[in-house]
Amino acid sequence: MKTKFKLLVLAAMLFNAHSVMAQTEDKHQWLEDVGGEKALDWVKARNQETRNKLDNDAGFLKLRSDLQVILDSKDRIPGIQKIGNAVYNFWMDAEHPRGVWRKTSLAEYRKPSPKWEVVMDLDALAKAENENWVFKGSQCREPAYDRCIINLSRGGADAVTIREFDLKTKQFVKDGFSLPESKMNVAWRDKNTLFVGTDFGAGSMTDSGYPRIVKEWTRGTPISTAKTIFEGKKEDISVSAGRASHRGITHEIVNRAVTFYTSEVFLMRGSKLLKLDIPAQTGYEFFGTQFIVTPNESWTTGGKTYPQGSVLAIDFEAFLKGDRNFTVLFQPTDNASFTGVTATKNYLLMQLLQDVKSSLIELQFSQGKWIARNVSLPTMGAVGVSPLDAEKSDEYLLSYSDYLTPSVLQLAKAGTDQRALLKSAPSFFDAGPYQAVQKFATSKDGSKIPYFMVHKKDIKLDGTNPTLLYAYGGFQVSLTPSYSGGIGKAWLEKGGVYVVANIRGGGEYGPRWHQAALKQNRQRAYDDFAAVAEDLIASKITSAKHLGAMGGSNGGLLAGVALTQRSELFNAVVSQVPLLDMQRYNKLLAGASWMGEYGNPDVPAEWEYIKQYSPYHNVKAEVKYPNVLFITSTRDDRVHPGHARKMAAKMLDQGHQHVWYYENIEGGHGGAANNAQRADMSAITYSFLWNMLK
Repeated sequence: MKTKFKLLVLAAMLFNAHSVMAQTEDKHQWLEDVGGEKALDWVKARNQETRNKLDNDAGFLKLRSDLQVILDSKDRIPGIQKIGNAVYNFWMDAEHPRGVWRKTSLAEYRKPSPKWEVVMDLDALAKAENENWVFKGSQCREPAYDRCIINLSRGGADAVTIREFDLKTKQFVKDGFSLPESKMNVAWRDKNTLFVGTDFGAGSMTDSGYPRIVKEWTRGTPISTAKTIFEGKKEDISVSAGRASHRGITHEIVNRAVTFYTSEVFLMRGSKLLKLDIPAQTGYEFFGTQFIVTPNESWTTGGKTYPQGSVLAIDFEAFLKGDRNFTVLFQPTDNASFTGVTATKNYLLMQLLQDVKSSLIELQFSQGKWIARNVSLPTMGAVGVSPLDAEKSDEYLLSYSDYLTPSVLQLAKAGTDQRALLKSAPSFFDAGPYQAVQKFATSKDGSKIPYFMVHKKDIKLDGTNPTLLYAYGGFQVSLTPSYSGGIGKAWLEKGGVYVVANIRGGGEYGPRWHQAALKQNRQRAYDDFAAVAEDLIASKITSAKHLGAMGGSNGGLLAGVALTQRSELFNAVVSQVPLLDMQRYNKLLAGASWMGEYGNPDVPAEWEYIKQYSPYHNVKAEVKYPNVLFITSTRDDRVHPGHARKMAAKMLDQGHQHVWYYENIEGGHGGAANNAQRADMSAITYSFLWNMLK
């Protein structure tokens, strides 16, 4: 009987598998061939159709020009990072479309027009090597700060090549560390050694396309002889290794990302790896002798239970010996959540959100106790903090902006009220006629969903205002108020209303807000978005005829669901670099890494709830949909451009007339590789929206 039962179970499994395969037949799958001639011919034809609609549109041409002026403005605040005795900045403008990496002194930076010394010219490098290089950052060795590993991407993809660069000679190091293109992670171990996770050959990458193996690579030796430190599993997300240092105490750490949200963390002590006894969903930092733990799940340890979203501290060596008597630095409430910590020499800077508005606390550890100090900040804005030199100084960079206030950058000193204005960004539109307000909508299950709205002070509540509703709603990402000259110029100045919805799936109220919309509960995020749309219509801010929806990446999926589930609420939808085919997303590029967010469509029970919202599987010929623009990048090696291609092709095949499509050949997941491309794609987006919603 047991054998017969097993055969019946096997038959049922095969039937289910056949059923899944039967419904996966996809005549548009050929569009997943990213660089295939046939697929690119289709892309070029769609791009030309979009160009034909816009290239003779005076409004589009002027907007593109205006947006590039904003992006190329020399009055923007140059973001800085202190490396050694200088501050470094990567800068792009009309003269430097690919950008220059440059440096100056802090004293010079304070001046209205500082003198910069170019360290690396990406335009010159790209021309000399005949490559479309995009700068993807650097890792500089400490404490000498004399050599850096430079990450260079072709066309803006996540995959990079690395080369060792000498900051003094401003040249790549001959016979220095160098690796070919791959998705990789690299960190200095010491002067002549790197931790490296890269494509070491067959079987060395995970199903998600990231390194499965991390090695120690010594200068002057071939990468093939590098010593393996740790191997993860093929189904993991990735593995990496690095160093964490503060106040002269250094720890070497190996991280195994099991899923997008769960990890195993190992401390390297000599040749041994010691697994740290912390929850799988946890962030951590080192602050001198203290170990800062931020669990994203409820954690019971040492006879106490700490709620998810707490911030805890303990002596690290005592922790290793079994002590679990944590000091609670922060405990979440219904309205307050933790967003991150960073350290100066003597202070821990803890950032919080109170109903999506930023606050900042300086924490000092003195004589075995933590002392907290609230930092005075403006209300209803976004704050950024970064230490100037965490090993030597308590100074930190403090930035602030909101929807109507351009960014301000100050140099603050922890423990004091001392602040010096470093830079102020220019206004790219007159904010005087507008106001920003926060409101709350009620979702389908009764949850209160906050949203920000920017509109003219004398707005008429007659339902005719062109309104753009934007959201993200995933991966615990918070959307906080910030200034955008582009939105001001492209939307507000024309008379539009701009709305940002803080829906579940995001991190605005900590991990609970994110986890409320995971996997089988994903529909809550889409219901939240619809609730905000309904609230805008009910309050006569706008009407369905004048309401548009927009989102990118996971937000592009959100826009696709708004299109297919609630088409009656919108007259225009923009889906940027989106996921849309949720049956195959885990087989395309980095898609397998997101199964912790959406679920596994290859498991019948999980596909059952995923298919309920998958836009590609719910678009129908007989339904009248809003005008829609799908916009993506050929060089996006994170979210496959096949999602947008196939969705547009399917809708066109079904006879839907109002389908726009544009695919930038460069740009990676950000969609554009330089300011000209950014201005062009933004102008396409906002011209489409305005033409449909005005």
